Amino acid sequence: MWVSKRHRNAIGDALAIGVLLAYLWLAWGAEAGGGAGPALDQVWAAALARGSLRVAVDVGIRPFVDQRDGELVGYDVDLARAVAGRLGLRAEFVPIGFDALYNALVSGQADMIASALPYAPEEGERARFSSFYFDAGQVLLTAEGAHIAGAADLVGQRVGVALGSDADALARRLVGIDLRSTYDEPGQAIADLRAGRLDAVICDNVSALAAVQLAPGLRIAAALSSQPYALAVPASAFQLQAEVNRALDTLRAEGLFEELNRRWLR
Repeated sequence: MWVSKRHRNAIGDALAIGVLLAYLWLAWGAEAGGGAGPALDQVWAAALARGSLRVAVDVGIRPFVDQRDGELVGYDVDLARAVAGRLGLRAEFVPIGFDALYNALVSGQADMIASALPYAPEEGERARFSSFYFDAGQVLLTAEGAHIAGAADLVGQRVGVALGSDADALARRLVGIDLRSTYDEPGQAIADLRAGRLDAVICDNVSALAAVQLAPGLRIAAALSSQPYALAVPASAFQLQAEVNRALDTLRAEGLFEELNRRWLR
C-alpha cells in the first residue's frame, strides 16, 4: 500500500512520541518505586548484564570477614556467595574500609555491603537494607540448670563482663547485681563462668554462640539488647533489595544460618 511522504512523517512522529512516552512512563515508575507501572532498577539490571554482584567488605571483622592464605573467608563471605548464587550471579568482593562502605554504594563501586553491618535507618538516603540476618546484641549467658531467665533474676548474682564493653555499660544500669568487670575480653569471663566463679556473663551474641558450641553446659538465657545486622544495597536498588530478601528467605528455610553459626561462631 502506497503511503505519502507526509503520512510517513506523521507516522514516524507518532512512533517517536510513543517511544518517548513509554520511556517517561518507565522512568517515572523507577523514581516512584513502581506504584503505577513497571520500574527500572539500574543497579539490578547492570548486575544481571555483568553476571556478578559486587560486594563491599571490610576485611578483619572476624568471624564475619577475614583473610586466610590470601582468600576472603567468613560468615558474611559465605552468606554473600550464597545470596549471589540464588540470584544467578557470582559474588565479586570489593575490600574497603568500614567508613567507606556506604560511599562505595553511592559511587557505584559496589552493589551490596556484607560486612557485619548494623542496621542504620539514618543511612536511608544512601542505602536500602535487607531483612535482618543476625543479631549481635548483648545476651545473658549462664550455666544450664541455673535459675536465671532474664535480667530480673540477676539480683545478688555474680555477673561478669569485659571492662569498657557494651555489656559493661548495660550491666552498670542493672540494680542489685554483683558486677565483676575486671576482664579484658568476654572469653575470660566465660572461662570463669565455666569454672563456677561467676553465675552469669553478659556478652555479645557472637561470643555467646561460640561459647555454647565449644562448651557444653552453657546456654543463652535471654537477649538483653538488639543490634541487628543487614545487607545493604544502593538507595535506588529497590528490585535488588527485593531479590536479596527473597534469597535470604530461601536460605533461611534451607538452614543456611544454622550452618554458618556452626562453621564460624566457634
